[in-house]
Amino acid sequence: MALPVRTNMKHLFGLIHKFNSSKRLLCSAACSGNKEPAGGGRVFSGIQPTGVPHLGNYLGALENWVSLQSQFPSVLYSIVDLHSITQPQDPTQLRSNILDMAASLLACGIDPERAVLFQQSQVLEHAELSWILGCLTTMPRLRHLPQWKMKSKQKNEGSVGLFTYPVLQAADILLYKSTHVPVGEDQVQHLELAQDLARIFNNRYGDLFPEPAALLSSTRKVKSLRDPSVKMSKSDPHAMATISLTDSSDDIALKLRRAVTDFNSEVTFDPETRPGVSNLVTIHAAMAMIGVEEAVSQAAGLDTGAYKRLVTEAVIQRVTPIREEIQRLRADRQHLEGVLREGGCRARELAAPVLREVRQRVGFS
Repeated sequence: MALPVRTNMKHLFGLIHKFNSSKRLLCSAACSGNKEPAGGGRVFSGIQPTGVPHLGNYLGALENWVSLQSQFPSVLYSIVDLHSITQPQDPTQLRSNILDMAASLLACGIDPERAVLFQQSQVLEHAELSWILGCLTTMPRLRHLPQWKMKSKQKNEGSVGLFTYPVLQAADILLYKSTHVPVGEDQVQHLELAQDLARIFNNRYGDLFPEPAALLSSTRKVKSLRDPSVKMSKSDPHAMATISLTDSSDDIALKLRRAVTDFNSEVTFDPETRPGVSNLVTIHAAMAMIGVEEAVSQAAGLDTGAYKRLVTEAVIQRVTPIREEIQRLRADRQHLEGVLREGGCRARELAAPVLREVRQRVGFS
């Protein structure tokens, strides 16, 4: 919060006192008033601190996260750094990525007044509940989950953390008695594990956790600009494949100009036979906030080269204010750390009573 410059020091100290009091009241309200999900439920979701998100992240998840703030009375979004270390991380880069993700979420429209935005590792209850739930989970159950199958094959042998990753996901969700979780289709089986663990715990120790429901995003998946058979990804080896939210207008124009299409110059939407052109239509429709049919209609009479310029205009118009806000927030590290610290306080106040109840029911206290 920026305080106005005043020559009257008494007035300045009064403002500071009011600011600090309002922070305490905000945290106190979260602690006392939101321990149980209010009418309408509670949303939880997490995102790994991989730095600045790309266009696929924004359209596939973050845009929806922003809208959920006005649809539910209680919303929590976590930067899940515990999850991130299932893969090797450079500590200095991880610290930077956490703040970059915080800046990006705020720039996209996550409002700390309407959502609890926090860093997962700062709420120790996540790890303890994960251990307890892990003791209720069988190894065969985890072996059949898609993430383990995919990543363990890639590395021949995965870590224990990678194997138990879905249990920590379940703990993230259940710790706040979340009722709704926004997920993509590829995460549905992991949410089903959280539902199963809620039932198992409730059957053994008495009703405590609601079974969280999936909120499936209606946004189509954004594909790689160089290989439209796969999703847009930061790990794509092709520099031209992915649009970052911090890309300059020139970078965006270049990447879209070089986007893979086909030999047919007409613009149609047919993801099966024309995935490259269809990916451009998906991006255009989403960024211009119009339907796919309207996007194709606007392309009438244009060849794919001219249509790419139309798509570029739509992307630049939406991304530019986000990029500028990310750059502004990145320059204010103290503000970002303060937002995460305040969010951590509010998250801990929600999590602590739930874990105390879990410990009592399990027999620890």
